[in-house]
Amino acid sequence: MANTKTAKKQLLVTKRNHERNQHYMSIMKTAIKKARAAIEGGEDKQAAKAAVDNAVKTLHRTATRGIIKRKNASRRISRMMLAYNKQFSESAAPAAETAE
Repeated sequence: MANTKTAKKQLLVTKRNHERNQHYMSIMKTAIKKARAAIEGGEDKQAAKAAVDNAVKTLHRTATRGIIKRKNASRRISRMMLAYNKQFSESAAPAAETAE
């Protein structure tokens, strides 16, 4: 337990920051889950694009605020975009069929 006045104040600051960080982490995780579900569903390209854009925006926001590291956000965005492009690439599928 904190013994000094400044240590007690620091505990309050830490608790406040932890609650704020958990709030943004929850928003970020929800956005990522929605984007992954839209990508894996594979039916509606526009809805998936909107979900991915929202997740990218959320990841950038959490990285800017220091909740996750910048390279962590970049890695997550990269993997999500690779999955999106793999699922909805139109040029790759017809090219493979015409080559045979």
